[in-house]
This record gives sequence, structure tokens and C-alpha cells, in this order.
Amino acid sequence: MKFHYKAIDPKGKIIEADLEAVGMPEALASIAASNLKPLTLKPVKSVSFDFKKIFGQKITLEDKVFITKYLSLMLRVGTDLFRAINILIDDFDKPIVKNLLIEIRTNLERGMPFYTTFTKYPKSFSPVFVNLIKAGEVSGNLERVFSELSVSLEKERELTSKIKSALTYPVILFVASVLILILLVSFSLPKIANVFMSGGLNPPAFSRVIFAVGLFIGDHLAILLTLLVLITGGGLFFFTKTTLGKKTLYDIALRLPVIKKVIREVSLQRFAATFSSLLSSGLPIIESLEVTSDSVSVPELKAALRRIGEEGIAKGLTVGEAFKREPAIPVVMGNLIAISEKSGHLEEILLTLANFYAGEVEGSVKSLVSFIEPVMLLMIGLVIGTIALAVIVPVYQLTNTF
Repeated sequence: MKFHYKAIDPKGKIIEADLEAVGMPEALASIAASNLKPLTLKPVKSVSFDFKKIFGQKITLEDKVFITKYLSLMLRVGTDLFRAINILIDDFDKPIVKNLLIEIRTNLERGMPFYTTFTKYPKSFSPVFVNLIKAGEVSGNLERVFSELSVSLEKERELTSKIKSALTYPVILFVASVLILILLVSFSLPKIANVFMSGGLNPPAFSRVIFAVGLFIGDHLAILLTLLVLITGGGLFFFTKTTLGKKTLYDIALRLPVIKKVIREVSLQRFAATFSSLLSSGLPIIESLEVTSDSVSVPELKAALRRIGEEGIAKGLTVGEAFKREPAIPVVMGNLIAISEKSGHLEEILLTLANFYAGEVEGSVKSLVSFIEPVMLLMIGLVIGTIALAVIVPVYQLTNTF
């Protein structure tokens, strides 16, 4: 970010110039380092278009995996945190990540805790991520926390990649089918309909309806395509960028049996993995449950985790008893948690459950795909078959008249 400043040098001369800095604190520090006394400091508004800013650049899962893995390695070999951040700044070319690392370095120079910088980026770093780093910083186990975070993020990336891979073919099939239908209905059907309707023929009522639709689409093709693009774009924006749209889409998904199962298993996997990591980092169990509840998406499970902490463990129940009385927690999971609590292996059992549910999610996604594909093919076949039937019937009638 560019700033314009006026300052006084040691000789009393007023200096006016521009400088580049991440924020106001860094700009002031840079001016002070030049042995100048600032009089005014204002950000310079740029009129140039930055397409990365317009369309949004974000810190990806791959970026977080690399950062945590690298910091874990650097701390393990004895490099201090400040020097490790400096090396990372030199390695990263991605502007948003580089700016984050520079801000971290600036805050460390000012004596601020390491985790505080991440709290300013809630869209990129979840409360779980922040609390794990906070716990590691307080306990002096940052190296272990970074190592566990890198493993956890790596597993999340693998699971996300598997889900995307499984859904790639149905998405391609759907897009290709829609394009074929648009071409068929927009160009072929109007021409066929025009031949029959203007040729003095009297096709059946069923065919006349299809032909009328074809002619209407042909006459208003530009308007209809524009509306289709606007509705599609608006729908994507509403369901992916707005809070109401995301909630609406999620509510719809929870009413679909197969998709509901996948969402529930993903939430259980995330709960087990997150709860295990937070407990391993030394965070108190009730606070761990509160943070974990924010990471799951199923409302029933979210509420259950809060009740387990606030109305169960806080009032004297054991962890196993508090989990077993909640219907949102699977019976097997509740029993395993109760047994592992007595044996002192709660974190290990939770990690095993996380790996188990990761496998279940992968299997459920494959089942979902195997269900979606024939349904899509059937729907496409019905549409194309209807159009074909509307054309074949009058042609058959016409051949019978000769």
C-alpha cells in the first residue's frame, strides 16, 4: 500500500515523499527508522485496476499447508520464529500471503502475540487454527502444534480432493448435457417446428405444443439466453456469496437423504479431528468443545457439543457420560469416547474416529455420485425423447397418408 507523508529531518527541513508499506504502523516505523519526525501521513488511493483484488485473492488450503509445514520444520531444526518468518517472506511471491507474513513480522517486532495476526483474517483462518496456535504459543509447543496442523490440513486437502475428483464427472456430464439441450432446443427444434407449422400440416396436439415452444425460443433466443446467463450468475452469487443464500442451500441439502448423510459424516469427521487436535495442544476440554462446535455445520451436532460442555462436563458429568446422553452423537462414538476416557487415550481414539469417518465420507460421496449419474441421464433422456417423439409422430402420420 502506498502512503504520502510530510516529515521533518534532523536539520529542521520539511520533506515530502511517498513510501510503500503494509499498513499505517509499518509506514510510521519506516519514517522513524529514517530519523524523521512525521507531520502528516495519508494513504494514496490508486486509480489502476487490480484484477486480483477485484475478483478476490485468498489464502488457499495449499498455502496454509506449506506455511505450517515449513514453520514446523524450521522450529524443529532450531531456527527462531522471527527468522523463519523472514525466510518465508522471501520465498512467497503470492501478494496476499506475503502481506500476511509481513504483518506477522511487524506485530512480532511490536511484541504482540503470534496468534493475534491470524484473528484478523477469519475467512482464511478458522477459530480452531487460531486457538491451536494460541495454545501452542502459551505452552511453548509451537513446533508440535505446527506439525499437527500441517498433518490435519494435509488430510483435509486430501479429503477435499477426493470429493472433488468424485464429483468432477457428474459436473462435466451435467454441463455438457445442458449445452447439448440448449443447442437442440435453440437451433434444431425451431427449424423442424417451422417446417411442420408452415407446411400446412396438422400435427397432433402434443407435437404442436412442443413446436410452439421451439418457435417461441427461436424467435426470442437472444433475450432468453441473456435471461439464462443472468439467472444462472445471480443464482450462483446468491447461493455461494450471501449468508441467506448459503443458509437456504444448506437447508435444502439437509432435506435430501443421501446428501444429508454426507454432510453429517463430514461434520463428525471434522469434530473428531478438531477435538483431538485441541486436546493435544493443551486447551481445556470445555473450551475445546466450544471451539469445536463452531467448526461443524450440522445444527444438531453443534448444539449437542455445546450442551456436552456447558450442561454436562461443567456440571460434574464425565466426558463419556456427557457424550452418551446426546442423541446427535452416534452410539458407537459415545461408547468409544467413554472407554478411551477411562484408559487415558481420548486423543488417540478421536484421531482414529476422524480417519474412520474420512473413509465413510469418501464411500458416501461415491454412492451419491452413483445415484446422481443415472438420475441425470434419465432426465436428459426424457427431455430428448420428448422432443424426438414430437418430431417422429407427425412424420409417421405424414408417411401413412401416401
